[in-house]
Amino acid sequence: MKIPFARSPRSSVGIEWEIQLVDRDNGDLRQAAQAVLEIASDGRGRAAAGLVQEFLANTIEIVSDPFQTVGEAVAQVHQRLEHLRQAAAPLRIDLLGAGSHPFAHWENQDVTAKERYQELVERTGWWGRQMVIFGAHTHIGVEEQRKVLPLIKALLCYVPHLQALSASSPFWAGTATGYASNRALMFQQLPTAGLPIQFDQWEQVEDYVRDMTRTRTISEFNEIRWDIRPAPHFGTIEVRVCDSPPTLEEVAGITALIQCLVEEFSSRLDRGVDLPSMPTWFVQENKWRAARYGMEAVIILNAAGDEEPLKEHLLRVLTALVPTADRLGCLPELASIHRIIHYGASYQRQLQVDDAADGDLTAVVKALIHETETGTIGPALPGRKAKPGRTASS
Repeated sequence: MKIPFARSPRSSVGIEWEIQLVDRDNGDLRQAAQAVLEIASDGRGRAAAGLVQEFLANTIEIVSDPFQTVGEAVAQVHQRLEHLRQAAAPLRIDLLGAGSHPFAHWENQDVTAKERYQELVERTGWWGRQMVIFGAHTHIGVEEQRKVLPLIKALLCYVPHLQALSASSPFWAGTATGYASNRALMFQQLPTAGLPIQFDQWEQVEDYVRDMTRTRTISEFNEIRWDIRPAPHFGTIEVRVCDSPPTLEEVAGITALIQCLVEEFSSRLDRGVDLPSMPTWFVQENKWRAARYGMEAVIILNAAGDEEPLKEHLLRVLTALVPTADRLGCLPELASIHRIIHYGASYQRQLQVDDAADGDLTAVVKALIHETETGTIGPALPGRKAKPGRTASS
């Protein structure tokens, strides 16, 4: 089975951001995606550009066009977010970004009436119905097929950084899970989800897809739901490991980090320099550590098993990527990662609100709605600075 990889502009960027629809009166999820999209349409039967119905009827995904800079992509996402907000307002629906809803129960969520979603639930059963989770995906253009697999292997070394920065699912069905990203470990229960296989040759990807299709495990390439995967039709690498962040500022910062990593690694390939990689068992362990401990994780750095606190390594990475970010025009967006470090990732901010509200999770929902509306990272509570030492397990 031949799988051609489309040509796309090098290091171009596209954003996909899953947004929760929340009832303004009770803070719970609303099964209203179809109604909101109808309001958002142009009234002549044409859907609103960049607003897409997702697996669950409580979700709308905002999708950007491909752009050469993060700033352009983020500006379009912002425009589409505001259009979505205006469409949702008459229904008394607020918008919320996070990897999970703090107290919604999976039994109350409707699956979108599309054949591929119904087939997924039929096959995966209880685990499929549990997937009340929300992510953000970044597409980065790759100009040559030969670069795709080495780039994916290198990016796997940064799974914990991306997962910790975006971690925003510490609660599940009203329970504090003790994990920074409960979504990360839930999603990998689905077949073909989780960390990708570290292939060396494109022919191995083709053999894998052929075998999985022959055994009816998948019916199309898009059903391979790896945390990082090739997207041959677009000519991109798609990074899917991130929870849905609450703010557009976080989306911008994490997108810039991904774009810079891919461009830096692509430049090294051009110079004939080997890219970093790690054994599968270390990559898997790093993912678990970041899901559990978030920004407070101690991660494995290399095949030798050397370790370092994630936050310290992230700061060194950000410094090293400054020239690349300057060249790509995303230096302001990359710099916003420092604000996540300063104020805490979303899971940390949510836990602080929960503490201050004595366990009233409606306060956490209101805080998340406020962050999504303002679009910027800030203190978890007015007048209070986030406590970076607070962890999901505290």
